[in-house]
Amino acid sequence: MTTPLSPLMALLTSALGWLLWSVVVGALANRLPAGWLARSRVLWKRPWPETLQSYERHWAIRRWKPWLPDAGNALPNGVAKASLVGRDRRNLERLVLETRRAELVHLALWLFWIATALWLPPVGVLINLGFATLFNLPCLWVQRYNRLRLQQLLARP
Repeated sequence: MTTPLSPLMALLTSALGWLLWSVVVGALANRLPAGWLARSRVLWKRPWPETLQSYERHWAIRRWKPWLPDAGNALPNGVAKASLVGRDRRNLERLVLETRRAELVHLALWLFWIATALWLPPVGVLINLGFATLFNLPCLWVQRYNRLRLQQLLARP
């Protein structure tokens, strides 16, 4: 029988786990080839219609989006989305791929809350689920919103 972790140890192990998982996921995502990201995948499709207006109306995304950090260049070979500011087709297509990469990262990061069940009591797992959702869901929405905007630009003649 194992003894339960003290609240401080539970906090420290969770924080360390999130940090390590973030580095691993980010490093792996940076290695994904552009060709893989460019292919049509189930991950990029939604069973519901997505529109810029729905993100703006339902989530007021334009109000809070600028406050989110961009950690795209936190690891070697990463790309800060703000660095791809050109409006030429090549830069816009690259930015679409980067939104896909970031979406995958945030989906994979979100899943870490499940691993916390290995060492935390149920209440700790629920706290980590809340943390994972609070910090990743807005980032997912922003990636999808930005991709819709970029695809709209790319569809123009």
